Amino acid sequence: MDISSLNGLSYSTAQTQAGSAAASSITSAASKLSSESSEEELKGVLKDFESYFVEQMLKEVKDSLTMSDDEDSDSTMSQYKDLYMDQAIELVADEVVDSLGGNVTQQLYEQMKRNYNIQ
Repeated sequence: MDISSLNGLSYSTAQTQAGSAAASSITSAASKLSSESSEEELKGVLKDFESYFVEQMLKEVKDSLTMSDDEDSDSTMSQYKDLYMDQAIELVADEVVDSLGGNVTQQLYEQMKRNYNIQ
């Protein structure tokens, strides 16, 4: 096994761990919600969820539209490009939710407000 394949492996592992960390963070924040939670806490968690959801959808669209080049997949430049794209997608997802989103957040907010009896 050569070193270039190890670099690709560590990047893809780091990328997977970053996605898992984001999902864990949202899950952790949601598990802390209770009837004593404020409306702002509830809205914050739900907005983070909707943003993460949009981010995952955008990543899937990007993956389905871009062609994989096996020769370039192990290069450092390709890894930097992928990292940059992931960060850009995260920012775009936040902007989409801020500008156009809210439907999912609002529906989840109303349902969870009822479930947790938040006044």
